[in-house]
Amino acid sequence: MILIVDDDASVRTSLALLLKQNGYDTRSAANPSEALQLLDRHAIELVVQDMNFSRKTTGEEGLALLRSIKQKKPELPVILITAWGSIELAVKGVKAGAADFVTKPWTNQQLLQTIQTALGLSRVPKTKDGPLTREELDSRFDFRGLVGRDPKFLKVLDVVGRVASTDASVLITGETGAGKELIAEAIHRNSPRRSGPFVKVNLGGISSTLFESEMFGHVRGAFTDARQDRKGRFEVADGGTIFLDEIGDLDLNSQVKMLRVLQDRSYEILGSSATRTVDVRVISATNRSLVEMVEKGEFREDLLYRLNLITIQVGALRERSQDIPLMAAHFLANIGVVYRRRLSVSDHALRWLQAQSWPGNVRQLKHVIERTVLISGHDHLEPADFETALAMEPKDSAKESLPQAGAGTMDEIEKATIIRALARYSGNITRAAEALGMSRPAFYRRLEKYGIQS
Repeated sequence: MILIVDDDASVRTSLALLLKQNGYDTRSAANPSEALQLLDRHAIELVVQDMNFSRKTTGEEGLALLRSIKQKKPELPVILITAWGSIELAVKGVKAGAADFVTKPWTNQQLLQTIQTALGLSRVPKTKDGPLTREELDSRFDFRGLVGRDPKFLKVLDVVGRVASTDASVLITGETGAGKELIAEAIHRNSPRRSGPFVKVNLGGISSTLFESEMFGHVRGAFTDARQDRKGRFEVADGGTIFLDEIGDLDLNSQVKMLRVLQDRSYEILGSSATRTVDVRVISATNRSLVEMVEKGEFREDLLYRLNLITIQVGALRERSQDIPLMAAHFLANIGVVYRRRLSVSDHALRWLQAQSWPGNVRQLKHVIERTVLISGHDHLEPADFETALAMEPKDSAKESLPQAGAGTMDEIEKATIIRALARYSGNITRAAEALGMSRPAFYRRLEKYGIQS
């Protein structure tokens, strides 16, 4: 049963009718006191409430009601209704415990999807008591390609499996190379959208000038080189999942445009005034702290709360070194199929692999193993084989010789560091980017920003 709280009788009536037509039982209240009474008398599963119940427009009445609901029933999901110009108020509500918010005017599809997502999350079963086992998780979910038995990693997989069935937006955080994309693929693969498209977008590789065209598409003649119509990534992902990688690299202007499509599930194609709607699940990933970026004014707080209904932290490889032998066996088996070789690794070599720090995480481990197989010529691998391959990796010393403190602005320091990295690796973009912990697209954007010729 859903409780509707709004002082406008026409809003209560229209919402009740919409929800009834879609199979939901409802109760309605015109003010906070009536709402709290209904909470005591009925088994309410979700509350949809306005933020104002009088001539006041501060939203304090709505926040007070939200706090009262959370005191009575902490687990009860609450969806806030607010005006687009009052999103800051809605963010306050989310911080106070609201499940989500919708802005006026809303579309029926948008509101129903928000309600379905909130109810779905509230019905997600809790993690069972006792330790998780990989066999149990594999019997319930499809986690192929995700290798590991570390207890912390199994908890991540458990969360992935439990939230996959909902449409909740997911933010995946973790260091570069930790496997965030694999987690995103697993969420899609275990969701009701599995038969729909899974569209990957590297936002670090899209310049602000091309953002609208890439994400929303354009019509012929929209700009000088637009010789034909082009579908945007959101349109391609319709009915499926869109994976927004490197979301922290999005500039503030593009963040506003991204917020609108995530907020309303609607957008306009560049060069056209017609509004399109889209049905997608949004998964994003970053290796940066978006909370810190919000504090610095580099990332919109309202966008952050649109992205992270669920946050999944993927641990670094050094935190689960016990999984390295499993990963090594997995990578060697795949490489063996490609090269038609029967590959194996000694116990001594496995212990050596576990002793390394792996700053590049799973991606670096995979590359080193592949390189070892290619350059060693041996089918049975020993520590010396891996040492040779690892020696080809960029060293921490590649980041030395930074300008002294006070020697220039942050931009000047970053530019000088990039120039030194390029010089060290003879202009090799890939190796310079890896040495500085950047993706190639992010590195290219820095080159363009500082006018550095590669």
